[in-house]
Amino acid sequence: MLTNEKVQTRLVEKFGEQVSNFQEPYGMLTFESPKELNLKVLNFLYDDEELKFRFLTDVTAVHYPENKGKELAIVYHLHNLSDNLRIRFKVFTDINTPDVYTATGLYSSANWQEREAYDFFGVNFVGHPNLKRIMNVEEMDYFPLRKEFPLEDQTRVDKDDEMFGRG
Repeated sequence: MLTNEKVQTRLVEKFGEQVSNFQEPYGMLTFESPKELNLKVLNFLYDDEELKFRFLTDVTAVHYPENKGKELAIVYHLHNLSDNLRIRFKVFTDINTPDVYTATGLYSSANWQEREAYDFFGVNFVGHPNLKRIMNVEEMDYFPLRKEFPLEDQTRVDKDDEMFGRG
């Protein structure tokens, strides 16, 4: 039976100190590597006969504006279906050069998910076959899920705070 400890051991054997920050929030193994290695790590997790992480559950991004030089996290959730084990893999990139290699050659489901991460966070998935907005209009010149904008327009006068439980 595959365990988090075994996955971590295999990753460290293969990549050494290039994989780091191993944690287990809520029992899910989570780790990081430099963004330049994302495909090598993903390929290893997929191809290794013991690990077999062959199902990509999700690709998303998170904006950490206070994390200078690593403002965008690209987060992969992978699932080994035969051992029913899930892991989380993160890479970080500078918001000014948000280039990360696409995983579409390995996981077909990455196509749509990477387009969504591009659309909302501006991650440029290098090599993606059709990287364009998927939910927002093409004319939009910003990425709405980045934390660069206030959640509400504080100047609005058409709202009564008591109606929203804030009065």
